[in-house]
Amino acid sequence: MSDWFWIRHGPTHEKNFTGWRDVPADLSDRALIGRLNAYLPSEAVVVSSDLIRSVTTADAFADARHRLPHEPGLREFDFGDWDGRHWSDVAQTDPELSRDFWEKPGDIVAPNGESWNMAAARARPVVDRLNAAHKSIIAVAHFGIILTQVQRALNTSAYACLAHKIDNFSITHLREDQGKWQVLCINHLP
Repeated sequence: MSDWFWIRHGPTHEKNFTGWRDVPADLSDRALIGRLNAYLPSEAVVVSSDLIRSVTTADAFADARHRLPHEPGLREFDFGDWDGRHWSDVAQTDPELSRDFWEKPGDIVAPNGESWNMAAARARPVVDRLNAAHKSIIAVAHFGIILTQVQRALNTSAYACLAHKIDNFSITHLREDQGKWQVLCINHLP
């Protein structure tokens, strides 16, 4: 059995698509980081995506926990040509595609980027490898990647998963036991 404590990185205050663009996280809420640290299991290993907003968030509460190497497979969706652009600009230049990307997630690909299914397939082997090696894992990642794992645990559609809110610093606790996944909480803020 393995417990996963997925944490969304600290806020970036970006108003544009932010996928693989490397932008910093705001870690000024020390009280919340302290509550997060106290809530998380001390014996858990800590892993993060290799994007700076996840790396520094993980470092903020790693303490004496064993820190694993950064995992590029846990990066946010690759929004391709949309990365760095405002949502309204993307909606104006790619109205159907941008709407379908969110309303029919799965195989719809952002221009020169990736789809929901591509991101989920990228993260899955990382999760499976770490799952086989550790019993308690704190994974600092991104909105999209966390939701792909919620989808896996709930065995539901990508569209249904998009209804879940994933706040910055929130904890989504998933458990795997002999190949069966369950959701213990989504978007919990300690």
